[in-house]
Amino acid sequence: MDVTELWTKIVLWLTAHAPVTASALRPPVPPDFAELEAELAVELPGELRELWTCCGGTDADVLADVLPPFYTPYSAAEALRSWRDHRKRWTMQWDRPACDYYAGSPGSSFHPAWIPIAGDGFADELVVDLRPGPLNGCVLEWEQESAQVFRPEWRCVTSMLVEVHRSLAEGVPTGHSFPTITEDGRLDWQIR
Repeated sequence: MDVTELWTKIVLWLTAHAPVTASALRPPVPPDFAELEAELAVELPGELRELWTCCGGTDADVLADVLPPFYTPYSAAEALRSWRDHRKRWTMQWDRPACDYYAGSPGSSFHPAWIPIAGDGFADELVVDLRPGPLNGCVLEWEQESAQVFRPEWRCVTSMLVEVHRSLAEGVPTGHSFPTITEDGRLDWQIR
């Protein structure tokens, strides 16, 4: 399955089983990808372009923990806003981040080639790592408080969505997170 099929299946599952979470998701507003790539100074992989063509994130300050363990997906506009915030916060290290060169490797300052795709509403995020190397396109978890990433959470956006869909459809954990539904109809990932 491709990104659009997977996202559609996830949204359909949420609509049937976690309607409050589903209702928080907005229709996509595809960006001008040429403008976006020019500002980010990276070429976006096809699956990230596809994600932002089918996923519109949520309204500002609305959380919908679709991605484990507690991440709300971003629209392209939200991703760019977050990336700009990191650029301001990490100005002194922006051109020489404290990170290894290759995708998927650790880092202890925000790297310009990390493109935010989801946030927890506080400061932690899932980012797509567009540094060079065999793991280009992997998904990392940026931890703001410790200012670092460790190992890739998923090999790519597609594998992340495959695992989320399987977890929801089969009621099995993905990584250390198990999907549950609250009484009021929200998806909640329990950490095990």
